[in-house]
Amino acid sequence: MTNILLLEDDETIAFGIKAALSRKGYAVTHCETLEKAKKEFHQGFQLVLLDLNLPDGNGYGFCKWVREQGNTSIIFLTVRDEVADITKGLDMGADDYITKPFHIAVLESRIAAVLRRVPEDGKEWIACGDIRIDKEKMQAVLKGENIALSALEYRLLLVLMENKGRTLPRNLILEKLWDSEGNFVNDNTLTVTMKRLREKLKNTSHILTIRGIGYRMEEIIP
Repeated sequence: MTNILLLEDDETIAFGIKAALSRKGYAVTHCETLEKAKKEFHQGFQLVLLDLNLPDGNGYGFCKWVREQGNTSIIFLTVRDEVADITKGLDMGADDYITKPFHIAVLESRIAAVLRRVPEDGKEWIACGDIRIDKEKMQAVLKGENIALSALEYRLLLVLMENKGRTLPRNLILEKLWDSEGNFVNDNTLTVTMKRLREKLKNTSHILTIRGIGYRMEEIIP
């Protein structure tokens, strides 16, 4: 079943959308505020339906935040129909932009079209802030741009991101890394590889050094 997060502060509109989509077999979770939506988001959704004008802010920032978490699809639903608003929404990472009022059949068709573009395995991407990894292609992406990493740099980044928020001792990281010939790497190699990785990530503050212990990949939300 496809899980949809609906972020809409108008109860009447939200009720109508939720009822219609539920009849189509979608599981819809409704939130009225950005704060509540962020708390609910990590339950796992394939699609976010997002209003722009909300009680505790606008939807642009939330759109950017969702896009940085992974490949969840996003459709804006809003009364703001200026070209500048539409362009900004799409530039922030939205997959579609629908202006109110709209016919529910149009929304259903747009949802179906967007979801057809979503990979069946939603776990092929992992993300931490503006860094993403396509595990199937073994490709790292920073702010939408591919990063050229060596095999060892890629494996190090993958280990850190798969353990996001957790402090990893150096010896544990070393147990998970090996070189191109299948040999485990030594402590000096880890230090050099970490330095090169940070340089390629443009010295991002996502990777923290925990003095005397190891490293931690930290989620940083703008």
